[in-house]
Amino acid sequence: MSQTAGVKPMTIVGRVASERERCLGMTDAERAWRKQWLKDQVLAPNEPVYVEEYWKERINPIRRFYRKPLDVIYNALTPVLGAQRAADYRYITGKLGIIAFGILGVHYYFKYNGNNWTKKGGWRVSKTKPMVLPGQPGFPFKSERTLDSDYANRGFKSSPI
Repeated sequence: MSQTAGVKPMTIVGRVASERERCLGMTDAERAWRKQWLKDQVLAPNEPVYVEEYWKERINPIRRFYRKPLDVIYNALTPVLGAQRAADYRYITGKLGIIAFGILGVHYYFKYNGNNWTKKGGWRVSKTKPMVLPGQPGFPFKSERTLDSDYANRGFKSSPI
C-alpha cells in the first residue's frame, strides 16, 4: 500500500516553499506560519525514537523467527562497529547465506535427482562433443559410441542390475 493510499500527496509547505514566492512578499500570518514551520523541522536530540513494541507489532512472528539469528549477530556487532557498519554486515551475511543455500540446493538436486533410465523426471544433463580443430591432436574427432544402442543410453549399460 502506498504511503498516501492512492491520494495525491499535498505539500504542507504551501506557496512559501519556493524562495521566489517568498520574495514576492509575505503577509504577517504567512511569516508567523513559516517561522513555526521552520521550528517544527528541527528534531529533538532523542529523535528518532526506537519503540520496541512498534516493531513487534509491525513484524509478524514468523518473520521475527527467521530474522533472529542475524539480529543476534547485529546486536553483538553494533557496540564494536557502529550501527551502520553492523547493519551492512548483517545484510551481506544474510545474502551470502541465501546464495550458499541456493548453491547447495542446486548441487543436491543434480546429485540425487538426475535424469537417467530409472526415472522419467529430472533435468537431463548431456555433454557436447569437444571442439577439435584441424592441426590439434585428435582431429578428426571420432565418438566412443560404436553401436546404435550406445546413443540415448541414459546410464542403462553401466547399471549394476
